[in-house]
Amino acid sequence: MKQSTVGRVITKYFSIEDDLKLSSGKTLSNVELAYETYGELNSAKSNAILVCHALTGDAHAAGKYTGNKNEKPGWWEMVIGPGKALDTDKYFVICSNVLGGCKGSTGPASINPETGEKYALDFPIITIEDMVHAQKKLIEYLGIDKLYAVIGGSMGGMQALQWTVSYPNMMKKASIIATTARSSPQQIAFNEVGRQSIILDNNWNRGNYYDQEKAPRSGLAVARMIGHITYLSDASMYQKFGRDLQDKTELSYDFTVDFEVESYLHHQGETFVRRFDANSYLYITKAVDYFDLAVEGNLADGLKDVEAKIQVIAVDSD
Repeated sequence: MKQSTVGRVITKYFSIEDDLKLSSGKTLSNVELAYETYGELNSAKSNAILVCHALTGDAHAAGKYTGNKNEKPGWWEMVIGPGKALDTDKYFVICSNVLGGCKGSTGPASINPETGEKYALDFPIITIEDMVHAQKKLIEYLGIDKLYAVIGGSMGGMQALQWTVSYPNMMKKASIIATTARSSPQQIAFNEVGRQSIILDNNWNRGNYYDQEKAPRSGLAVARMIGHITYLSDASMYQKFGRDLQDKTELSYDFTVDFEVESYLHHQGETFVRRFDANSYLYITKAVDYFDLAVEGNLADGLKDVEAKIQVIAVDSD
């Protein structure tokens, strides 16, 4: 029977030789991107698809690192692989961790070459455009002049849209999933509340917690809980949880968890802090807030040079 997975994979690392100029006018030196590839690049180098991950994702989009059956596969395992939507028998699929991330790419937890210590808040503010600029360097390093497609959902969709605007000649198609061309005031507001939950955690210490015994885990957990409220519509919350109680038949009449939806949020927060850096969360959500493809308020002007064939997949309850 034919294998329906890409199998065992490894994370690779690409170093950008020159300083990376950012939207803010600042520069970053010694930038490194973590990335993974699946499938084979054809001789014409015309079958490459770039997959852009969402807010807290990483480069590990498919496959496993070991043969352990209990290991979780990459986050888009159901989409990437032989015979799947992104068929690795046909396409060469690339996924990289974004600039500012904490899964192998240069971010606030990385070493600042000027000081020999972790950047923390000395890391410059970045934008979605900066993330895409770094990805372009990776694509050029791989010897690819034109991508077959760029695909992404949520913040990954923002990156895919930015690709079509910044480098309109570098992709044939783009698939834009559950995203926006500019962040809304409500989205910015939710992100700011999440950031403040981290900043007001006593263990945050103005971002200098890397050498401390304790990190701002409580603040980061609350930020994740806030985020997950925005990931589900009111209707989907009713469908998924309703007002069902969690492991009990009556109300507790105290401040412990009563409802399934509360338990869900606590679980998401508790598991998230084990795998993500609080400062990275601050920087990446700020990049999302800054995202706006409109030119002087006119979105049509911002998109006028797009050449790629676009597929838009939206959620009507979003």
